Amino acid sequence: MAEDRPAADTVRSPLNAVAERSGRALARVRSRGEKGGRVRLRQLEVTIVIAVQAGLAAGLAALIAQHFLGSGAHVFAPAAAVATIASAIGQRARRTFELLAGVGLGIVIGDLLRFVLGSGSWQTGAVVALSIATALLVAGRGGALVGQAGGTAVLISTLAPVQPGLEVPRIFDALVGGVVGLLVVALLFPINPLRLVDRAAAPIFAILTDQLHEVARALSTRDAGAAIRALDRLRGLDADVGRLNESLSGADEVVTLAPTRWHRRAQYHRYAQGAEHLERIILYARSLARRSATALQYGEPIPPQLPDSIARLGDAVRELREECRGGEDAEHTRQLARESAELAGRAWAEGVRSFGDALITDLRTATSELVRATGCEPDDANRMIRRAAGAGEAEKRPMVRAHMQRPRRHARAWQARRRRRSARRARAGRP
Repeated sequence: MAEDRPAADTVRSPLNAVAERSGRALARVRSRGEKGGRVRLRQLEVTIVIAVQAGLAAGLAALIAQHFLGSGAHVFAPAAAVATIASAIGQRARRTFELLAGVGLGIVIGDLLRFVLGSGSWQTGAVVALSIATALLVAGRGGALVGQAGGTAVLISTLAPVQPGLEVPRIFDALVGGVVGLLVVALLFPINPLRLVDRAAAPIFAILTDQLHEVARALSTRDAGAAIRALDRLRGLDADVGRLNESLSGADEVVTLAPTRWHRRAQYHRYAQGAEHLERIILYARSLARRSATALQYGEPIPPQLPDSIARLGDAVRELREECRGGEDAEHTRQLARESAELAGRAWAEGVRSFGDALITDLRTATSELVRATGCEPDDANRMIRRAAGAGEAEKRPMVRAHMQRPRRHARAWQARRRRRSARRARAGRP
């Protein structure tokens, strides 16, 4: 009969399992290829922008030097402009001042020692050595100041006896080149500061969101190895954080120097504030992954609300980036953070052990840090998360608090019985 027939075999065949694994591997390869392509495209765009800026600055510097500084080969003016443009984004103004200071320092030391020691091969070595030593003492490290001080000292000590009057043209060439480089960056061809910061922050937000969801999935499936792998990926964000800090420095330089980008200052500062707290959220996310793996390895109970809370934190991180990009109010991010804290409170009321309790503590701290990234004051953020977590605890365990009040009535009754017993003993004359 039909009822006596064996049930259909629902176990997948080895071929289906291999096909599924191959599909996942192809999907990972395709995703990595798309990410790599986007990174190369961004690098190509930045390269083109810097090349155009350098070419424009060099041409303008050479033109201005020829028309305003007299005849002659003003080689150092376009060279200084290119050195300003080619320096790291965010360090161009400082690089220009170092360049001018190095030229001045090299001229002073070169002329002074040439007047005292004369000209010659060993005098050139002494001039360069003293110029480099003085520049290092002034700057405290290597850089444009040290390089320009040594190069100018070489020119002064070797060419000044043959071609006098190099000092003033050298100073004016450096001044023209540096100023033209800054003008090209600030006025003629400024970059979009928010686009620069957003591109640097995009991989950090993406990886942080994905790995928080991976930690939540590892807790749900009790897979300690998945939590450890998420921890390793979160530890690999240091290079991206460094690039984000460089981009923030460059964007700050643009919104400070470029008048056409001054209207972006408020949005930039809001984005920069969120990025500052993003580094701390990464540290707490690593702690969440590490404590999750430890709790699973020790076999501690994991309430179902705990992975949901971590996943909600990942959603809040993703929403933070969208609201930073659009310049919108971060109310949705705060709402997700409150929901994450409330779920954490429910998980604590459900019952956890030592590592689970530490995990919930780090989770609440990360949520508070995320709320601070939206512009809230520290006290307001802590109060908001504390209330949300307390509401979750009260919703999950309302009877526990009522039960905690019962011993007071028992204590009062016990004290009354003790007083009556003492009175009877006193009337009977017993101690």
